[in-house]
Amino acid sequence: MTAEHKLFAYAPAPESRSVVDIAPSYGLFVDGEFTEAADGKVFKSVAPATEEVLSEVARAGEADVERAVAAARRAFTSWSALPGAERGKYLFRIARIIQERSRELAVLETLDNGKPIRETRDADLPLVAAHFFYYAGWADKLGYAGFGPDPKPLGVAGQVIPWNFPLLMLAWKIAPALACGNTVVLKPAETTPLSALFFADICRQAGLPRGVVNILPGYGDAGAALVAHPDVDKVAFTGSTAVGKEIARSVAGTDKRLTLELGGKGANIVFDDAPVDQAVEGIVGGIFFNQGQVCCAGSRLLVQESVADEVLDALKRRLATLRLGDPLDKNTDIGAINSAEQLARITELADAGDAEGAQRWTAPCELPDSGYWFAPTLFTGVTQAHRVAREEIFGPVLSVLTFRTPAEAVAKANNTPYGLSAGVWTEKGSRILAMADRLRAGVVWANTFNKFDPTSPFGGYKESGFGREGGRHGLEAYLR
Repeated sequence: MTAEHKLFAYAPAPESRSVVDIAPSYGLFVDGEFTEAADGKVFKSVAPATEEVLSEVARAGEADVERAVAAARRAFTSWSALPGAERGKYLFRIARIIQERSRELAVLETLDNGKPIRETRDADLPLVAAHFFYYAGWADKLGYAGFGPDPKPLGVAGQVIPWNFPLLMLAWKIAPALACGNTVVLKPAETTPLSALFFADICRQAGLPRGVVNILPGYGDAGAALVAHPDVDKVAFTGSTAVGKEIARSVAGTDKRLTLELGGKGANIVFDDAPVDQAVEGIVGGIFFNQGQVCCAGSRLLVQESVADEVLDALKRRLATLRLGDPLDKNTDIGAINSAEQLARITELADAGDAEGAQRWTAPCELPDSGYWFAPTLFTGVTQAHRVAREEIFGPVLSVLTFRTPAEAVAKANNTPYGLSAGVWTEKGSRILAMADRLRAGVVWANTFNKFDPTSPFGGYKESGFGREGGRHGLEAYLR
């Protein structure tokens, strides 16, 4: 019997698209109302798995940023004056509505982003609701957060979020901002605007006062106008390091507060005493979750030389079982790449790995005829000079390096301009603590990877940005 026939045969298990009603067009959400862009411009939101047009969306420009910031400024006076317990009620209400509409939102996110439904359903949406619940609880306790007895909100927060976790990044930004008494103008990514617009509807459903949250779908020009607006008191950005540097230059010399959560090239370090099967699952989750389109992905595997062959053999066996295809199918492990542009970037860097002499291994799987797809891939024979070991690929591509001693593992892990995440796999608790103390990463996971909790702060060092989101630390960025 061949290995192929030993595998379970999976029947299709598609989630129904009927649970979400996507309108043919959407406007900007400004001052509690959906409205056209001032210049009438629109753009299309496309499903990455099929390339079908999901909806036509108003494209914000400078005049729309002006309107939205003015609306947020007007709303700030009354919103910030509300007792914290009252603000908390709105956040609790939003959290409950997100839970009630979680199936609808999960399907929407999968259609618009391309990630598998089991990720949006089981990871993204529970965490989105949890962030609003968590910060709702903080709203009336800010005086006990360690930032003085009577901390004050900053004012209007301009927030720009990426396309890889559209609704979750929205929650990371909006929940603490509102809990602290700020108002918000948020620009979602141009390839994934729909869940933010559905969130605007949730704000109306929750009775949130007009102007407290404003949503401006658009391109980079809208984000730049928002960041540069003189009446924005706080800028929060998650995205690429290159854009983060532009933003830092833009706000330099002003009194705007800034939080940047940028790129990463996380090291996932496997020692010779690690449980191999558990480590393999962690490696797979670390780099192939959300098709590797994760800033804190464990995109560099550092495995101790004595167990490298064993770990790689087990890893290849596991990758051969991953199912790539329809993101709405509940059996799917690997969904679509978010856009043609991102697919081209991944392809270019993977080709550079070939050109520079690394050995490519690709999981055996059939790619669909339409949509944007890249099969799970790993490179061996990688050195620290290879581009695949240095540059953020932001796709399902793993670079494998080896080490002999803990000191060598630390040196290789820290040999990067980034400093967002790392993972350590070993049965020795003392080794975990010693490694975590020496790794220059904002988050170090021990015998797991890509685990998040609203109570725990997240952020990086060096070119991975500064500031923390999540936990008590996440309040500080929104308080004076």
